[in-house]
Amino acid sequence: MSVVNNTGTLNHKKIHDGMIKSRSTRTGDWIIAAICFILMLVCLVPMLHVLASSLSAAENLIRNDVFLWPKGWNIEAYAKVLTTPKYLRSLGWTAVLTVICTVLSITLTICAAYPLIYPNLKGGKAISLFFLLTMYFSAGTIPNYLLLNELKMLDTPYALIFPNCISVFNVIIMRSFLYGVPDSLREAAEIDGAGPLRVLVQVYLPLSLPVIATLSLFYAVGRWNGFSDALMYLKDEAAKDKYSPIQLLLYNVIQNATKTAEQAALENADTSAGVSKTIQMATVMFATVPILLVYPWLQRYFVAGVTIGAVKG
Repeated sequence: MSVVNNTGTLNHKKIHDGMIKSRSTRTGDWIIAAICFILMLVCLVPMLHVLASSLSAAENLIRNDVFLWPKGWNIEAYAKVLTTPKYLRSLGWTAVLTVICTVLSITLTICAAYPLIYPNLKGGKAISLFFLLTMYFSAGTIPNYLLLNELKMLDTPYALIFPNCISVFNVIIMRSFLYGVPDSLREAAEIDGAGPLRVLVQVYLPLSLPVIATLSLFYAVGRWNGFSDALMYLKDEAAKDKYSPIQLLLYNVIQNATKTAEQAALENADTSAGVSKTIQMATVMFATVPILLVYPWLQRYFVAGVTIGAVKG
């Protein structure tokens, strides 16, 4: 009888402990959900404000009446952006530039990371150390500018493609991911007579789609949002009109809007400043929305691509 009672007591205690753990788990889930919701609002509210401002009348913007909902609906800013050739040309060129840079960057990243997984690679440790040194020591802006000038790459699209075509940090992530692929797969392919290139194409690349998608998105976002290189390396007006990415155009729009607002304040012409701000907000939406639409397609690769690549290194 005592054995039965002791067993019942133990079972009751286990159930009680399980209920306590279940409550603590639910509490932790609610806390995490609340933090995620707050972070979502932090990211979403500014975008909603920009969207509302781009669809509002200039008078309401001047009075600061617009927050998350448009006041005095007005789509003239979008009409102006869509009918201005330089905006559409810049948007199309940025899309082409992003695709070219992404394909080139991910190709170079794979080519740099793949040989480093072979333990018998001669000078492999020295090459890895050389890569790491470039993360901590760089020539700087002026030497880069002088180098591109000597190579006759200023005022050309090559100045926007080659200088930042590879990231050592992404190479390390790719190498770590490839390390995680079982060596037995590579050895089996080598026994069947496959060379290093065939092993890469038929074994490693099919298994590396998550990290390839993740790093491609990193490269694409970096190129899409980049404008400092175009600001420094495109000096000729003809080159600016032809090769300016959308973010550089947005930068110029903001600068012109600031000057217009200052001039309007001196001349008491508030409407002109409001119109400039509306066009500025519409340009921000055009520069932001296309790259945001890429995220849902690649979101499922994020966790697999980054966390698996961090397992071994």
